[in-house]
Amino acid sequence: MKPFAFPGQHEYDGQAFPLGIDVAAESLDEACAWATGAAPELSQLAGEHGAVLVRGLPLAKPEEFDAVVSALGYPNFSYANSLSNAYRINHTPRVFSANEAPADVTIFLHHEMAQTPFYPSKLIFFCQVAAGQGGATPVCRSDILWERLKAEHGMFAADCETKGLRYTNVMPGEADTESGMGRSWQSTLSVDSRKAAEVRLAKLGYTWEWQANGDLSVTTPVLPAVRRLTNGRSSFFNQLIAAFKGWKDTRNDPARAIHFGDGSPLTPVDVAAASAIADELTFDILWQPGDIALVDNFVAMHGRRTFKGTRKVLASLVA
Repeated sequence: MKPFAFPGQHEYDGQAFPLGIDVAAESLDEACAWATGAAPELSQLAGEHGAVLVRGLPLAKPEEFDAVVSALGYPNFSYANSLSNAYRINHTPRVFSANEAPADVTIFLHHEMAQTPFYPSKLIFFCQVAAGQGGATPVCRSDILWERLKAEHGMFAADCETKGLRYTNVMPGEADTESGMGRSWQSTLSVDSRKAAEVRLAKLGYTWEWQANGDLSVTTPVLPAVRRLTNGRSSFFNQLIAAFKGWKDTRNDPARAIHFGDGSPLTPVDVAAASAIADELTFDILWQPGDIALVDNFVAMHGRRTFKGTRKVLASLVA
C-alpha cells in the first residue's frame, strides 16, 4: 500500500483525512490477495483517520466488489436485517446500492443507522460509475466536530450528551422509490403483518401509530447522541443533521423528525451551528471508477451530493 495525497485533503492531529492509499493490482485475484493481507491494517487506519480511500483496484462489477469485500474477511452487517429506512437494491447478499434517492436529493451528513438501536461499525463504498457532474460523498470527522461543539456551543452539546435523542419517521406501506427514506415497514421490520410489526416494535422499545393509508409512524426509544471511542475521544454519533435538514418526503416533515430524549425540541439555531461546523470540516470524496472507501462509522459521518448523469456507488456494511 502506497499513501497518496489529493487536493484539499484535511489534516487533524497530524493525520490525513481521508487517508489515500494506492494499490497496484492488475487482476481481481491480486486485488483479493491484497485485501486479505491488508485487512487488519486497513481497519486500524480507518479508525485512526476516519476514512481510507483506496485507488488502483481493477474492479468494475458488483460481483468483483463482493469478492474483495469477502476477501477482507470483516463480519457482514446485513442490510436486509437492518432497521435502515433507506430504499436500496441488493446486488449480492453483501453488496447493495448506497441509496436510491433521486439525483436531485441531497443526503445530509449522518452516521449510518445511528437513528436505530443497531448500526454497522464500518462502511465500504465502491464506485462502479462516477456521475457526470456532482455526486461526491462528503465525509466529516465527528470527533473533531464534537470537540468544536463543546467549545463553541457548550449548552447544546451538554443537552445532546445528557438527554439523548428520539427519532420519528413514517414508513410507507409500499416501497417509495422516489424517497431517500422510502423502505416499506414490512421490509424495514422484516415482517409481513401489522401484528408482527407491533410485536417487533414493542421488543425494540419503539412507539408507533398506524396511518389510515397503511403507512406506519414510529418513534425510537432514547438513543445516544454522543459515542465514546476506543481511543478515549468522543464523537457526535447521531443522525441529527440529516433528520433535521433532510428527512422530508410526502410522509415526513423534518420539523417532527427529531427531539431530545425528554421530548423537548431542538432549536434551528443550534442545529444550524452544528451543521455549519460540520460543513467546515467536510471533505468531498470525488469518485473515480474502481475506487473503494472504507469509512469508520463511529468516527466519520458521510452523505451524498446531488448529481447529474449516471452514478452507481455501491455499499457493503461491516458488523
